[in-house]
Amino acid sequence: RRLPGNSNISFKFINGEDLLLNLDMNGVCVSTGSACSSGSNSPSHVLLAIGLSEDFAKGSLRITFGRENTKEDVDYLIEALIKIVNKLRNMSSEYLEFVKNK
Repeated sequence: RRLPGNSNISFKFINGEDLLLNLDMNGVCVSTGSACSSGSNSPSHVLLAIGLSEDFAKGSLRITFGRENTKEDVDYLIEALIKIVNKLRNMSSEYLEFVKNK
């Protein structure tokens, strides 16, 4: 059982708050972590309890779609996410070190 239209996606090497702020600047409203941890800077205890690593939990976004959202809204979110994730990862020393050692 789950809430329809509610999704959680995670990005390694990215801070969820940075992602949230960049999306907000692009007109996209999302949350970080789970609803249980709203307002906290710590990784969601719920996401950690279901087995998500701390790295992924820190880079987590909660996205909720409603009846008013359109396919175009989803496409816009995907395009914005790709650009922002690439930008933030290229600013991440952990990510650059990971790529270098891969």
